[in-house]
Amino acid sequence: MTFQTIGHRGVMGVAPENTLRSFVHAERAGMDAIELDLHLSKDGALVVMHDTEVDRTTDGTGAIAERTLAELRELDAGDGERIPVFEEVLDAVRSPLQAEIKDVAAARALAEVIHRRGLTGRVEVSSFHDAAVAEIAALAPGVRTVLIASRWGADVVDRAEAVGAASLALNIRRLTLEIVERAHDRGLRVIGWVVNTQDQLRLARAFGLDAVTTDLPEIRRTGRFTA
Repeated sequence: MTFQTIGHRGVMGVAPENTLRSFVHAERAGMDAIELDLHLSKDGALVVMHDTEVDRTTDGTGAIAERTLAELRELDAGDGERIPVFEEVLDAVRSPLQAEIKDVAAARALAEVIHRRGLTGRVEVSSFHDAAVAEIAALAPGVRTVLIASRWGADVVDRAEAVGAASLALNIRRLTLEIVERAHDRGLRVIGWVVNTQDQLRLARAFGLDAVTTDLPEIRRTGRFTA
């Protein structure tokens, strides 16, 4: 498989993160896939936002879980953009999606959408939480899963295998060749995040990574030629 570039929350370096504008921009920039984050609203809507609270990325305050979808829709998510729900992203772009879930409850809601819309081949599901990865694998057999880690121990490859993950997404700043080789020996893909500089891109290619997540469209362009 060729080296892939995944747009982080769309392309958050140039457009408001996790908004339809950002996702469309990522697709037009030729990203191989688009990464996004999912939470449940108070009334069970699968909304696209990274943080558990709306404070950092909108003009509102408070927890997503304490607001209804209608209340979340009233917020400005940047440049006049509104917080989207997952199915709006599915309709706005055709690119493969990597959906990060924060907990088991989100896994269950996402599995329902995957089944209803036949998304097993299009949506890859990721999480920092082993239990959430295992849950989505059980609820949506055949869906590709990714275990994410920022800090990890020597058992991270074993953990990925234990929950049936097909890939590991690891912090590029802490990544070592030893971990990459161990994962590859076990048949796991390795994704490096977040790659926003040429030095990080060169490191990713030197380590033989399968993909990188980036905030910037230019990483996609130069990644095809960087050895």
